[in-house]
Amino acid sequence: MEIKDPKYVASYPDFRKTPDKGLPEYAFIGRSNVGKSSLINMLSGRKGLAKISSRPGKTQMINYFSMDDEWYLVDLPGYGYAKISKTKRKDWQRMIDGYLLHKQSLMTAFVLVDANVKPQTIDLDFMDWCGKMQVPFVIVYTKTDKSKPEQVESNIEAFRAALLEQWEELPKEFFTSSNKKKGRDEILTFIENLNSQIPEL
Repeated sequence: MEIKDPKYVASYPDFRKTPDKGLPEYAFIGRSNVGKSSLINMLSGRKGLAKISSRPGKTQMINYFSMDDEWYLVDLPGYGYAKISKTKRKDWQRMIDGYLLHKQSLMTAFVLVDANVKPQTIDLDFMDWCGKMQVPFVIVYTKTDKSKPEQVESNIEAFRAALLEQWEELPKEFFTSSNKKKGRDEILTFIENLNSQIPEL
């Protein structure tokens, strides 16, 4: 898939206010500081499309990006960021849950996991929630170039083992590096294949 015209559409505080054009949507979500904005820029091929911040928790609404007016890449707020008020955290949770559970155009959620850290309970809990609520998702391991290959592989194997304590089989996985553009073709091909299964496309 070649993306020729990626563009920011708008940000929304409620999924009920998001576009309703019937275009397929692919949501990206993960812990704060997991490298989500860098991944979005890498996938779109446009540096600076998603704003990168050194301050975790910058994404505070549902951000829509149009890819050639054929599908939406949706940037959801990160989870697990402690330095916000309980009220704001509940608002974010309500916003995320509402989108994932009720947005009919959602094809798949890409759940981002930092390949440089050992399994985090919050990531495992979120995936368990997706499974229980029947939210389709895949795993994207990010920043795979930041640590030694053996350390990255060890972390990923530990994450898989932790998942398999609750799951009978693993979700589909992607391995990415935004700096090296690793995983871009695989993710875009996956999206292209799903889009091709939609009759009106």
